[in-house]
Amino acid sequence: MTRFPLRTAALDEEGCRAVHEATIKVLEETGVEVQHDEALTLLRRAGARVDGTRVRLPRALVDQALQTVPGEVSVSDRGDGRGLRLKSGVTYFGTGSDCLSMLGPTARDRRPVTLADVEQMAMVQEKLPNIDFVLSMAHPHELDPVFAPVAQFAAMVRGTRKPLIMVPENAEHLERFREMAAIGGAADSWALYAMPTPPLVHGRESADRLVRAARLEIPIIYASALLQGATAPASPAAFLVVANAEMLSGLVVHQLAHSGAPFVMGVAQGAMNPSTAHVVYCGPEEMAVQQASADLIASYGLPSFGDGGCSDAQSLDEQWAFEAGMTLVVAAQAGVTLLHDVGYVGAGTASSYEAVVLLDEMIAWVKAYLRGVVLDEESLALDEIAAVGPGGTHLGRKYTRRHLRDYHRPTLVAQESHDAWRAGGGSTLLERAAARTAELRAAAPAWELDDSARRDLDRVLHGARATAGEMV
Repeated sequence: MTRFPLRTAALDEEGCRAVHEATIKVLEETGVEVQHDEALTLLRRAGARVDGTRVRLPRALVDQALQTVPGEVSVSDRGDGRGLRLKSGVTYFGTGSDCLSMLGPTARDRRPVTLADVEQMAMVQEKLPNIDFVLSMAHPHELDPVFAPVAQFAAMVRGTRKPLIMVPENAEHLERFREMAAIGGAADSWALYAMPTPPLVHGRESADRLVRAARLEIPIIYASALLQGATAPASPAAFLVVANAEMLSGLVVHQLAHSGAPFVMGVAQGAMNPSTAHVVYCGPEEMAVQQASADLIASYGLPSFGDGGCSDAQSLDEQWAFEAGMTLVVAAQAGVTLLHDVGYVGAGTASSYEAVVLLDEMIAWVKAYLRGVVLDEESLALDEIAAVGPGGTHLGRKYTRRHLRDYHRPTLVAQESHDAWRAGGGSTLLERAAARTAELRAAAPAWELDDSARRDLDRVLHGARATAGEMV
């Protein structure tokens, strides 16, 4: 059987080589800032040129890190068999983290998010078949920032068995997260998400996460957060080089801390509107750079992390539908391994239950599209063509009944006649999504932790709250 999946590329082998060589030049001559004593010691001992906190990396250290880092990263589930095998050429879809607001189906339904939203959003995603991994989608406004990440993680563990990705405020939380994941069913069912400080700075907290995650062998996603024309040059190619320099230098620190530790490389992304200085999530230049960065990461043989299925719109309107659909397809075609931020609204400031439910439907469409065309004896169906012949019909054939099951069948998108649509109430897609969301939220959970596990989670939370009180 030969399958022809639908993928696109912005950089060929020569283009990837050119960006890599430019990146090496930046790392060797300009260098990066590393604001972490242990990381500086590791770099100095390995042969980097260290001048205070400025570090210049020789090509050999980058080559060594690319040789020792694994090309595949496994993230377990917690009992539902939906774990992740992260590698180049495979795409998984999931939500985003730490939004400040929650939107409803109308433009006026905007409110601060709460801890309850974290758990309920996870419970909704547990019921959605096309969401592969879960982030919090909410930064609870009522909690102290020191304690909030631990409470968020516990809420996600209570709400879903799917793999989790978490953004901790402090690397001290990592062992607590692992303990809570183990209580939920698997200590290795989550990954850590961290970012450098642009441009070309690995701050103390970010470098600490790199070192500690490597030592604990917790998969870390390290992703740039640059803005073209602000913290990076106003050139897509130069932006790509700066982002790649951040990622590769982070990889060097990570692999020096523990050779062979699991690492997922974030794609280059980020732009701003020059008229308003507002962060733009869905500009065409940003998505083009993301595509090129995904190609570059694939050339290294590593899994990647990017975004799609999101929008800069401030409500679930026509702009939201346009941008969410475009970015989802473009990012999926780019081959991004972990495609996150599904359901983001307002340039990452807001999340929405209805948006996530709608995106689950869109992802089903994209997954069917990405399967492409299969060529083999069964799919070419020459005997079937001959049996029906010119002027015949395939409608009642066994071959048709067998293979029509392979076709995508939407649950929210209308595909009936006008009369049938009117007879069914004539609802819009957003109205149908809002009704479906209400049903999902009102229905009993698809799964629940047992009482013993809930008590163990509460014990960990109590200890974390006490520690946070001491730290404040």
